[in-house]
Amino acid sequence: MLLATLTTPAIGEVYRHVDAQGNVTFSDEPMDGGEAIKVKPVTTVTLPKPQTVEETDKLREEVKREGAVYDSVSIVSPQNGQAFNSGSGDVRFEVTSNPELQSGHKYEVTLDGQPVGQSTSSSIVVNNVYRGTHEARAYIIDEKGVQVKAGSSISFTVHRPSVLR
Repeated sequence: MLLATLTTPAIGEVYRHVDAQGNVTFSDEPMDGGEAIKVKPVTTVTLPKPQTVEETDKLREEVKREGAVYDSVSIVSPQNGQAFNSGSGDVRFEVTSNPELQSGHKYEVTLDGQPVGQSTSSSIVVNNVYRGTHEARAYIIDEKGVQVKAGSSISFTVHRPSVLR
């Protein structure tokens, strides 16, 4: 009995075998001349439950009924397509909306799809932006953290001096 448990392959083991002609075969069962290989874990993504998505949609509808309606939100600085030098990498975003921001609401700026700042004022500074071309977008967030309005994305390029010579 003990011998049977020792010869049984561990769950999740993968074996690699190269035959005389150079053909490589992978299997979950050991083979003569094969070797056990380590397989990196598979990356998994957990999607939100449908119930969570439905609740968020309900919150957005509730916000609309409460009168939190904006005609527009946009980034006015930097301008779309602008290229500029920034030694420190700091970028100041100027955001505007029509109508003006309501009490309890905030502007949010995303950089390359990631949130980088929120503010109740129209100015948001993002520090240490890497050199290169980036995409930014402005949103309006209510007091519950729900996006109530999204603006169009802009593209800009940051030039920074290099320390390499």
